[in-house]
Amino acid sequence: MGHDWIIDVLTDLKTFAVANDLDALAAKLDDTQLVAQAEIGSRGKGIDRGLLGTSAATGRRDRTIGVRRSS
Repeated sequence: MGHDWIIDVLTDLKTFAVANDLDALAAKLDDTQLVAQAEIGSRGKGIDRGLLGTSAATGRRDRTIGVRRSS
């Protein structure tokens, strides 16, 4: 089965967002689906980290938009 199921879930969420006039959410779900497809595609191709780097896989939150790390 792999990780492809997540694409179906994101598609369902986008369908809901569009049907309920949640345009910004629908756009973000498009972006999220692209990231998911890229990361799923990179698995098994010898790439050991996703588009967001290793910190995304370890649960660090410093890559959140608008959050600055102190120097």
